Amino acid sequence: MAALMLQGCGSDVGKSVLVAGLCRLFANRGLTVRPFKPQNMSNNAAVTAEGGEIGRAQALQALACRAPPSVDMNPVLIKPQSDRSAQIVVRGQMIGAQEASAYQRRKAALLSVVLESYQRLAAGCDLVVVEGAGSPAEINLRAGDIANMGFALAARVPVVLVGDIDRGHVIAALAGAKAVLSDDDSRAIKGFIINKFRGDPDLFERGRQMIADLTGWPDLGLVPWLVAASRLPAEDAVVLQQPGPAAAGQRLKIAVPMFSRIANFDDFDPLRAEPQVSLEFVPPGQALPGDADLVILPGSKATLADLAFLRAQGWDIDLFAHVRRGGRVLGVCGGYQMLGRRIADPQGIEGAPGEAAGLGLLEVETVLTAEKTLRPVTGRSRDGAPLTGYEMHVGITTGADLARPVLQLDGEGPHGASSADGRILGVYVHGLFDSGALRTTFLAELGARSDGLDHGARVDQALDEIAGQLAEHLDIASLARIAGLKDFAA
Repeated sequence: MAALMLQGCGSDVGKSVLVAGLCRLFANRGLTVRPFKPQNMSNNAAVTAEGGEIGRAQALQALACRAPPSVDMNPVLIKPQSDRSAQIVVRGQMIGAQEASAYQRRKAALLSVVLESYQRLAAGCDLVVVEGAGSPAEINLRAGDIANMGFALAARVPVVLVGDIDRGHVIAALAGAKAVLSDDDSRAIKGFIINKFRGDPDLFERGRQMIADLTGWPDLGLVPWLVAASRLPAEDAVVLQQPGPAAAGQRLKIAVPMFSRIANFDDFDPLRAEPQVSLEFVPPGQALPGDADLVILPGSKATLADLAFLRAQGWDIDLFAHVRRGGRVLGVCGGYQMLGRRIADPQGIEGAPGEAAGLGLLEVETVLTAEKTLRPVTGRSRDGAPLTGYEMHVGITTGADLARPVLQLDGEGPHGASSADGRILGVYVHGLFDSGALRTTFLAELGARSDGLDHGARVDQALDEIAGQLAEHLDIASLARIAGLKDFAA
């Protein structure tokens, strides 16, 4: 079976984008390709057709392969709920929450689950492109590892190590990894890639040779800064701290407070791409802008904790002032629950059992339950615009404002709630704005014109652009040989 694993010299070195790009590149060459990540840590997730959840990056990589996402593509997903605990999802289903120290002691037991999912994927395709997590040089975590070298050696998958030159010290990062890895782990690495390069590549030729001399690993290419990656869904909330430049002609201002456990913030990527929309993620310590036309309360991995966080930031006061000025509010998933009169967690699903008063902007209340709703959905808006998305939440919401639904979902019926004046909306559906038609009607109500593009088409085009750049700047023939692809014509 052919397989290739990309590991990195750290988190956020661009592994997810490179894997997606390679998946699309090899798929465009006629191969059946599947992505795989043994263990992921992210609060951005997607729902699969079988009713499970996986990391958002693996869903994107499945799209790059032109394949439906599957729980086998990311068999272990860790969703942080606090600084020390996280929800553990195995093969798409929540199995409970654990303290970080307890998970570190028990994760080795999940290796058999990881290998079974990998083997099932590999049996049905020509090539599996695997993404590591963090860095294999974190040798303090090597015992019981299932995310990097622990998996690579157990599954006998060759590794390519990625260094991020945009951070600096890339020579030290790669040479340092070689210095601390065990002989067995080092031998599993068959080459290195330098990612996120800006400027004249000739100026780093000597640096690349130095890395090859210091490590003994072949140089497989220098990847430039991939501008098209900005059009892909981001998995790490660090991207929210890097706002893009304001554009001329923007008529609508949308503000999104950055909760401490913000989840599925890629819901709003289609709005960010709109020419007439200025989308601002508001970091802690800053007030919600007084000139916003719309405030969106996003999803949260810990709704009660983030409701308290919202109040601690004074965002509740800002929000009430926004509503008094005639502004509109949309709550999505956890944000929808916060808009109600009350949120109760009697079973301690997201932490200690308890309850809290909500913001009271919608006549609804929510009780969190152990059963998690995970399903793809289709339907229409109140204006008849089609939508495709997914639900991923715990909790049952009831109340008078459900009599004014926001959506009609196929097979489910009315969905969501709205205030009597129609200015406060709440829904559980993620991916709401991916539909160009729905986005067009939604923005028209707010006085802005949409480009009308389906977001999926924009993402698909970006994947093709990235695949083309990787074909130009990487040694694809060597990567194919390392992966074990026979008779592959680069």
